Amino acid sequence: MVVSSLPSAAHGGRIELRQLRYFVTLAEELHFGRAAAREHIVPSALTAQVQRLERAVGVQLVERTTRHVALTGAGRRFLVEARQILDHVERAAEQARGTAAPTLRLGLLDEGYGAIRPVLRMVQALFPEVEVHQVQVGVPEQCRMLADGRLDVGVGRLSTGTAGIAAEVFRQDPLGVLVPAGHPYAALAQVPVAALRDETLLLADDDVAPEFNSYVAELCRAAGFFPSSFPGTVQTLRAAVDLVAQKKCVMCVPASAAGWPDDVCWRPLGPVAPRYPWSLLWREHEPSAQVRALIATARRLATEREWTGSAPHEEVS
Repeated sequence: MVVSSLPSAAHGGRIELRQLRYFVTLAEELHFGRAAAREHIVPSALTAQVQRLERAVGVQLVERTTRHVALTGAGRRFLVEARQILDHVERAAEQARGTAAPTLRLGLLDEGYGAIRPVLRMVQALFPEVEVHQVQVGVPEQCRMLADGRLDVGVGRLSTGTAGIAAEVFRQDPLGVLVPAGHPYAALAQVPVAALRDETLLLADDDVAPEFNSYVAELCRAAGFFPSSFPGTVQTLRAAVDLVAQKKCVMCVPASAAGWPDDVCWRPLGPVAPRYPWSLLWREHEPSAQVRALIATARRLATEREWTGSAPHEEVS
C-alpha cells in the first residue's frame, strides 16, 4: 500500500495502517500470542506497535496483565473507527483495481429469514450490484457486531434501547404454534394461547434469542400461566421442527416462516392473533447507501402489503 500512515491528533507520532490492523486483530483475539501468530510477527513486536498506537492516539486502548487482555472503553470506541478505516482503505484499493462491489452484511436467525425475504429479493432485483452476506446471529450478537462495525443491518426484535443502534419495526408477524401432524390442535382453525398451558414449549437458546423467549413468556403470563419449557435447545429451525415432528414439544413461530414439512402443522394463536414485531437494526449515525436502500425497501413493502398498518416513515439521511 502506498499510503501507510494517517495523521494523528494533537499527540506525537503518526498512526500507521499496520498498527490499526494489529489492534483490530488483538481486539478479536484478546490474546497477544494468538494475535501475533495471525499477523505473522512475534508477540513483542505486536506489543510495541500497539503501545506506539496508544501513544499516537493519546489514550490507553488495551488493558493487559499476565493473565488478562481487554479493551478499555476508549479501545472499544476506537475499534469501530479502526475497522471502518481499514475497510475504506481496502475498498479504495478495490475501486482503483476496478474490482469493488457494494456489500451489505445482514445478521439474522432462521426464524427471521421469512420476514425479511421479500425485502431482500426486491433489494437484489433493484440493486443487482450489491453483494449480500448473511450472518446467522441473534439480536444480542447483532448489536455487538453493529457496534464494532462487523455488521451493517440486523433483523430481530430489540426489546430494550441500545446506545448507537437505531431500530424500526417493518413487519408485525402473526404468531402461531407448530404442532405434530395429528395433534388435536391441528384440527383447530386457531389455538387459544391458554391451551399452551398443557404443552411443553420449545424455546430459543436464551443467549441467542432472549427477546423472543420473553415475548412468548409474556403471552403465556397474560393468559394466566407460566410455560413449561423443553429441557434442551437447538441451533437451527430445521432441528426445532424435527423435535416437534417427533412429538417431543410444540413451538411458537411467526407466520412468515411458512413452508413446513407434512409431519408438522402450523396454526395461528388466538383469540386475537398476537403479532411479533420484526425490526431492522442499524448504526444510528452512519447508514451506508446499501443500508438506506434496504430500509427504504422495507418501508415500501410494509406500506404496500400492510405489514404494520402504520403511516409511511421519514427518509433515513
